[in-house]
Amino acid sequence: VQLQASGGGLVQAGGSLRLSCTASGRTFSSYVMGWFRQAPGKEREFVAGISTIGSITYYADSVKGRFTISRDNSKKTVKLQMNSLKPEDTGVYYCNPIKMVDSTWTPFGNWGQGTLVTVSS
Repeated sequence: VQLQASGGGLVQAGGSLRLSCTASGRTFSSYVMGWFRQAPGKEREFVAGISTIGSITYYADSVKGRFTISRDNSKKTVKLQMNSLKPEDTGVYYCNPIKMVDSTWTPFGNWGQGTLVTVSS
């Protein structure tokens, strides 16, 4: 599956952004999907995940209560609504299919194009 994220931009702290990830290929609906981010100088980290039919969601502690993940299998998209943004949310955001490995959500697809989110203080 090929992935392309969009919707990033520059926003002030406390603001909101809505990211979208569009997939190609016929197997999108069979994947648990996740959002990851990579801040400057840091490793990529898991942000949120969603089950194949969207009934179960998972969040990193740092974004719980502020971010909401959703998906539309008919459109092969997964979205991330980000509210109450903080400067520490700054980074490049990517989506990827995920699986649980040793209690950690692990990406296993190709990293497509990410989208840059910059939160100013």
